[in-house]
Amino acid sequence: MQDDFMPLAARQAPKKIEDFAGQPHLLGEGKMLRRLLETDTLKSAVFFGPPGCGKTATARFVASRTQAHTVELNAAAAGVADLKKVLAEAKDRARTPTFEERRTLLILDEIHHFNKTQQDVLLPSVERGDIILIDITTENPYFYINNALLSRFSVFEFKPLGDKDLQKILNRAAEKENLHLTDEAATYFITQANGDGRKILNALEIASLTTEPDQKGIKQITLDTAKECIQKRHLNYDKKGDEHYDVISAFIKSMRGSDPDAAVYWLARMLESGEDPRFIARRILICASEDVGLAEPAALMIAEAAFKSAEVLGMPEVRIPLAHAAIYVACAPKSNSAYLAINAALQEVREGKLRRVPDHLRSGMKNMGYKYAHDYPNHYVKQAYMPDPIQFFHPTTQGKEAALIERLKKIKGEK
Repeated sequence: MQDDFMPLAARQAPKKIEDFAGQPHLLGEGKMLRRLLETDTLKSAVFFGPPGCGKTATARFVASRTQAHTVELNAAAAGVADLKKVLAEAKDRARTPTFEERRTLLILDEIHHFNKTQQDVLLPSVERGDIILIDITTENPYFYINNALLSRFSVFEFKPLGDKDLQKILNRAAEKENLHLTDEAATYFITQANGDGRKILNALEIASLTTEPDQKGIKQITLDTAKECIQKRHLNYDKKGDEHYDVISAFIKSMRGSDPDAAVYWLARMLESGEDPRFIARRILICASEDVGLAEPAALMIAEAAFKSAEVLGMPEVRIPLAHAAIYVACAPKSNSAYLAINAALQEVREGKLRRVPDHLRSGMKNMGYKYAHDYPNHYVKQAYMPDPIQFFHPTTQGKEAALIERLKKIKGEK
């Protein structure tokens, strides 16, 4: 295939180490992965990280440098039969005199699509050394690759590309493709790409194909052209993937940490990525009780109202009650005393002494000494409500919880 017919991202694939953008922790001077690439000594490995950060480019760079026979498979499309065929040929290639005696480099993209049985098929070939296996995945391999296989890999985590890395990719592509980008266009491409080098090259290719060259043969890429070519920022957010859990974790911790701006930002990230508003509302409801608790009881009611809103409203309207609740919970005083109290009580029920209900508290027992609290001043009377009492509830002095405790002390005559 002629280079002119190849996608821009393929034409711009790094040909030498210096061409790579980003990943200084892996490809910087003296770093392990760089040393392995330069000496062609890389063994089976996992490259994982977000889309467009250089995982596949690095694997293909390995293929261009190695003496091994290279095969590429995509786990989303390949089945066990395809895999077994490649592995059988690899075994023959390594052991049969009729084949050139060399190993096979298998680049397996999106390995997280393989189940445990499919992954097990790879294990004997990796153990015998018939193949050098490079697995590529956007998911955390410690969750998606079985331990027996993972223990035989070196694991390399790729990071999203930074703005300087994306600028390097843009500059290199513009120079080779005879393009000139205005500063505004370059900034827009970088901002919208969200760390994805492939996305920025694909958008730049569309801009190039739809722009006529000027009298000097240079294609001028303006901000308006950039906006047409990369209209919506790509958010790395899979409802079953790592980013899903990372973002919801940041959302909850921002509310707990009393940062309303961060909370509403992570809320917006989830909504823009298509997250179910009910899922978000449930987390606000939990946070309102676990982290705000008795310091501001109204937080739970507001969170509950937001949850009910999420059940009857869709986007874009539901964003408003969700933001209302998230900001309120973030700004409210915090106390986890109720959360700690129930956890301590549950532990006592499971592991401690099993207490019998006192006779005067049992249902249907007449004249057993029970004192009706409303018959006494301040609607309180001292009596035993639990044998061998233990204090589970340790109140704080935060918000309205302090007033509740002051009331208890007052009616009990405590100081």
